[in-house]
Amino acid sequence: MMTFMRTLATCAILLALACSAPAQQATGGPGGADVAARVGDRAITMRDLDERWRKSEPAQQAQALQQLYEGRRGALEEIVADMLIEQAAKAKGQTKDQFTEAEVARRLTPVTDGQVTSFFQENQAQMQGRGLAAMGPAIRRYLEEQEHGAAYRAFVSELRKAGPRIDVVFDAPRYTVEVAPDDPVLGAAAAPVTVIEFSDFQCPFCQRVMPTLKRVKETYGDRVRIVWKDFPLTSIHPQAFKAAEAGNCAREQGKFWEYHDRLFGNQQALQPEFLKKYAADAGLDAAAFNGCLDTAKYAERVQAQMGVGTQLGVSSTPSLFINGRMVSGAQPYETFTAIIDDELARAKK
Repeated sequence: MMTFMRTLATCAILLALACSAPAQQATGGPGGADVAARVGDRAITMRDLDERWRKSEPAQQAQALQQLYEGRRGALEEIVADMLIEQAAKAKGQTKDQFTEAEVARRLTPVTDGQVTSFFQENQAQMQGRGLAAMGPAIRRYLEEQEHGAAYRAFVSELRKAGPRIDVVFDAPRYTVEVAPDDPVLGAAAAPVTVIEFSDFQCPFCQRVMPTLKRVKETYGDRVRIVWKDFPLTSIHPQAFKAAEAGNCAREQGKFWEYHDRLFGNQQALQPEFLKKYAADAGLDAAAFNGCLDTAKYAERVQAQMGVGTQLGVSSTPSLFINGRMVSGAQPYETFTAIIDDELARAKK
């Protein structure tokens, strides 16, 4: 039992997707005009409750609304999958379970010893001192479960493509996130999809999502623009706030994105002397940059963006908004493409 619990703990660590500070925020749409209570002849509506909740605990409300949406969306996906599988199994003269088992098995790829070893080596810091011999069986089971899940999703995806049209008529929670004229942006303002990232230069998960966003930009080109907003988690990342200031000093000289890449490439050395070195290496005007950083010229701007994020329910990094739809953590590329494709389809209607 102890080994099993340790394995679960290890997997939980490995599956974490975001840097999180102590929670304090969240957002969401208002409730309805239904009466929740009466005080004498005055009515308190559900909208009143939601508005007060939004003001007092914005992060909590945003997370609750997002969880409600994700729970409903997950249930919808399961119901749709069951309907499609049952229909296809009936056409084959098989039971649903027989058909599913055969189709998933046909798409499975065996987990190799090399994959187990690679996983162990890539995540050795999380193995609590245990060797490959001890962790190998648990890693193999984990990878086999992942492979089985991928095969099932591929199976259902094929059924969806070949099956009847599916129209999802309920929407995800959406948040209005203003893009300031001086926000760092990749892409045109006219792009039908805007991805706004609240991020932290010292956060390893923000570094992990960086190649995913670059791939998104390469895939979608002018149809997507990416916007950066600072949200340094000062309680756990002591260099993050000054690094955010430094990013703004680089933005002032028109080299934010180049400097952005240098900071993420050197997350272990973000003290002021290194921030200045990276600016010089990037070809910025050193005197202007150093003066900007030393005088904390953009400290208030960084603080203001943190306030914006807080009111939107941001409590961890990276937190992204795709046309106002929140995505928390360094999610896989496919998570982003699914939402972006949905938004592009909506734009055509």
